[in-house]
Amino acid sequence: MKKNKFYVTTPIYYVNDVPHIGHAYTTIAADTIARYKAASGHEVYFLTGTDEHGRKIEQTAETNGEAPIDLADRVVVKFQDLWKLLGISNTDFIRTTEPRHREAVSEIWRLVQKSGDIYLDEYEGWYDVRNEAFITETQLEEIMKLPEEGRPQLEKIKEQSYFFKLSRYQEPLLRHYSEHPEFIKPGYRRNEVVSFVEGGLRDLSVSRTNFSWGIPVPGPEGHVVYVWFDALTNYLTSLGFPGKTGDFERFWPADIHLVGKDILRFHAVYWPAFLMSAGLPLPKTVFAHGWWTVEGEKMSKSLGNVVDPYQVVEEFGSEIFRYFLLREIPFGQDGDYSKRSLVNRVNGELGNGLGNLVSRSLGMIERYLGGIVPEPAEFTEREKEIEDFYRETDRLVRSDLEELAFNRALSRIWEFIGLVNRYVDSEAPWKLAKQEGKEKRLGTVLWTLAESIRMISILIYPFLPETSLGIRGKIGLPADAGVENAEWGHTKPGTSVVKGENLFSRIKEEEN
Repeated sequence: MKKNKFYVTTPIYYVNDVPHIGHAYTTIAADTIARYKAASGHEVYFLTGTDEHGRKIEQTAETNGEAPIDLADRVVVKFQDLWKLLGISNTDFIRTTEPRHREAVSEIWRLVQKSGDIYLDEYEGWYDVRNEAFITETQLEEIMKLPEEGRPQLEKIKEQSYFFKLSRYQEPLLRHYSEHPEFIKPGYRRNEVVSFVEGGLRDLSVSRTNFSWGIPVPGPEGHVVYVWFDALTNYLTSLGFPGKTGDFERFWPADIHLVGKDILRFHAVYWPAFLMSAGLPLPKTVFAHGWWTVEGEKMSKSLGNVVDPYQVVEEFGSEIFRYFLLREIPFGQDGDYSKRSLVNRVNGELGNGLGNLVSRSLGMIERYLGGIVPEPAEFTEREKEIEDFYRETDRLVRSDLEELAFNRALSRIWEFIGLVNRYVDSEAPWKLAKQEGKEKRLGTVLWTLAESIRMISILIYPFLPETSLGIRGKIGLPADAGVENAEWGHTKPGTSVVKGENLFSRIKEEEN
């Protein structure tokens, strides 16, 4: 049977500094949707990587007294190692310094040039080095209103440059936004982009001559390709472009580009315009998420409050970090990271909720039935309520994941966990075990708990893969259980279970 294809990407991350919480957030979100799609029977291609060219990289390397490629080689390992720590299941990791990427960028340039959309002129104006973006006079006025320590690093430049006829694509872009409202999400971000494009588009400088760390423009010497023209092409490179067969033919256009809101304009305006010019299909959706503050303050090195993902994982574990980021805020909105909130979620939801349910349920099966799942007898309305609630939860969680509503999906799963915990309290298996003639009722209750735990392990898999697999190991469920096992009623009597170690340890308040 032919599988449906699904292609999801993160941005490629700039290697001028080590990974931070924003990088982890986007990548964990992409991993979650990739795992969900794979478990639902799709053939998934999941891409992440690093952006290694540009003026900022060159400057940082100069400051460090090293070559740009040495800086890139050193920092890229930090990203790759972090993704392993976080259980990221990417198909490919691309670096823009790879020969395959240079070939793809050169081909896109030639296609756009062939369309008559590239011309030589002179650029004079301001350039934001950190964000690798050209600054308009209007943007400059807004920047100058910021406190000095909050302003980007600007350079006044005057140089010969190749330009892309972005102005030519104002109407085609607006038409595409109108005909494909799903192209930009969330909806309020779409409105921002539409407003920006309706305000008029100026042709875009797409080459630089005042530095050399980049991909050379095909043909003339002295020009390197503008870093965003270079970087955006990575989504094609990974699929084997300029070859039009194999992965490119099967997976392009991308189903979803996940990006931070600060780079939405590059993905929702420049990228589709480049693709239109090159005669290539546009991605289906660009989804922009928000930023994280820390304890209510903007993250900055000067404040010393930048959240180090390595440190959080070392202190709390990768699953807890994943859970907090996905659970704390609606994906798309801004959020605040605080250790107190994280600890509260660990103790209240992971420990007292999920961990407690698994521990006491399997513990009772061990204690009263020798660790063997019993044959259920007659089901009452209480068991029917749990089954019905699960079926509805499963349906709604799938719908939420299609919309990238991660926190809402997790909220629904924990409502189900809460219901099952209340079922344990009301049925009190420890009392049934002491009463004569209640053996069948005890068996029904404990089977229902085993089946509920099985279903929970499937529901949480995209979000908490290690925890899910840990639970599956306790209840004899195959590690690759996917959508085919998601129907209620498949726990087999006679299955051996083991309580084992607690899933989560309670974090003491004084430790924080």
